[in-house]
Amino acid sequence: MHTNSVRRDAAHAASATTGRADLDRLRKCDARAVRDSVTLVNRLTPGDLARPTPCAGWDLAALLGHLTAQHQGFAAAALGRGRDLAHWAVRPLGDDVPLAAMRYRHAAEDVLAAFATVADPDLPFALPEFTTDRTFPAIQAIGFHLIDYVVHSWDLARSLDLRYDPDPELLDAALPIARAVPDGAARLATGSSFRPGLPVAEGARTLDRILTMLGRSPDWRAPAC
Repeated sequence: MHTNSVRRDAAHAASATTGRADLDRLRKCDARAVRDSVTLVNRLTPGDLARPTPCAGWDLAALLGHLTAQHQGFAAAALGRGRDLAHWAVRPLGDDVPLAAMRYRHAAEDVLAAFATVADPDLPFALPEFTTDRTFPAIQAIGFHLIDYVVHSWDLARSLDLRYDPDPELLDAALPIARAVPDGAARLATGSSFRPGLPVAEGARTLDRILTMLGRSPDWRAPAC
């Protein structure tokens, strides 16, 4: 009996250690995706907020508003305040590019600081934009955040006609999350970040596989003026 108890305790400790290591890796990759997005937002110039984006129906102002609000909502969730929908509210950006970029940088800093406080991979995150019926373990919720910012960083870059080359470790972390995102009619709902998946070309690079699985055409270009 004692031996079985020791084995159970050892197995639990090993599992907890693995879970924390996975959380640390995911958090590190998420931070890279967020910082990539900040680098792109810092390139905004007057007039850019009206640019079209690969997100159907969203110009760059709408996309940036969404990204800012999601940082604020996920930061609140990490701190145990995610049920309050006020934290997820998208606020108008106006046409002041420096102010919009500053607000985005502050929101990005807030979410990275909040995620850094999470020690337990199973810490419950309330994500009312997903569902109010349940919470999500931290490691899964941070994965949601990561895939959002990998794809939306590409959206930002393509809208601004800039390069986006995330590092391979980040893409390796994002690919299985992209595979796990449910496809189907729900992606057609108003405000959905992703569209129904597209066929994945044989031999496609990892980023293009992620994009097509989440309804983006890697060949998208802004319409000519």
